[in-house]
Amino acid sequence: MYFENRKHRHSWQFKWHVLFAFIILLAACLLLVGKILAGSESSPDQLGSNLISAGIILLGASGIYAVFAALLLFYEIVYSLKRNIEQLDNTVETLSRQNNLLIRISQASHLSDTAKEIVFRDSEQMELGEAALTKLHQHDFDEAESMIYTMSEYPKYKELASRLKRMAEKYRNATEEGRVNQIIAHIENLFDQKLWIQAAAQVDNLVKNFSYSEKAKAMPSRLRQRKDRQKRELLADWDLAVREKNTDRGLEILKELDLYLTPNEALALRESASTVFKTKLHNMGVEFSVSVAEQNWKKALETGRDIVQNFPNSRMASEIRSKLDILSERANKTSS
Repeated sequence: MYFENRKHRHSWQFKWHVLFAFIILLAACLLLVGKILAGSESSPDQLGSNLISAGIILLGASGIYAVFAALLLFYEIVYSLKRNIEQLDNTVETLSRQNNLLIRISQASHLSDTAKEIVFRDSEQMELGEAALTKLHQHDFDEAESMIYTMSEYPKYKELASRLKRMAEKYRNATEEGRVNQIIAHIENLFDQKLWIQAAAQVDNLVKNFSYSEKAKAMPSRLRQRKDRQKRELLADWDLAVREKNTDRGLEILKELDLYLTPNEALALRESASTVFKTKLHNMGVEFSVSVAEQNWKKALETGRDIVQNFPNSRMASEIRSKLDILSERANKTSS
């Protein structure tokens, strides 16, 4: 059933064009033959008139058919534009995520190998798991099993591979409806973890592979609802943080909001965000000055680096950046 629906979906336009051309050709033939018979002395006039009437009716039907086809084509265009907008949103989220990953890589550049492994372990396993599940949900069972087997060969992925293997067996043994329910349960779990990019990819695969399922068709709307709800909650938390002058919490919320706000919404928050950033920078500047006055060079170096990293374009960061070497030297002497 699934493959028949998919085949029909990809070939409907060609079939409809052929049918439209056939109706026009048939109508033209009836009109031509009708006119010939109507003008022939050896044929009854009634037959020619009937053929002409049939040709006119077919032409009218083809006109209605053309209008219907145009409306359907318009629907397809609107649907494609909607899908493109959603894919653009996902691309923006992906770029933001990659930017966050680059920041993490930069921050981890001075860590030990063990610390780096801890930092990236969770995200790495999540990416591997989603890749295997995507193949599974696309019914590419051989590739999914191959990926799971490869993971099982590495000690650090054994637990993940074991979990994925159980999920794969349960999925393969399920009915079509059971498979849809399993994918939806996985997507809902991604919603709960705020993993919108992974969730969007799974929703897209679900709709493609089970286009006839009403549950599958409802998931894109469900994704938008969950994201909108999360955005509203973050905006409420942001307003509370601003009112309470909780700058640290405000900055955390801003980083999360980055994934949800449109350019116009971001512009509307610019003024309040600017106030939060200025307050945070001022507080860090005071902390830095106190550390220097108390000759707590280790604390001063730590605060100075935070200012340079979080507020690189500020005048304070520019002044501190030129003194980091001196601060580092004094901090090392204090430690030794």
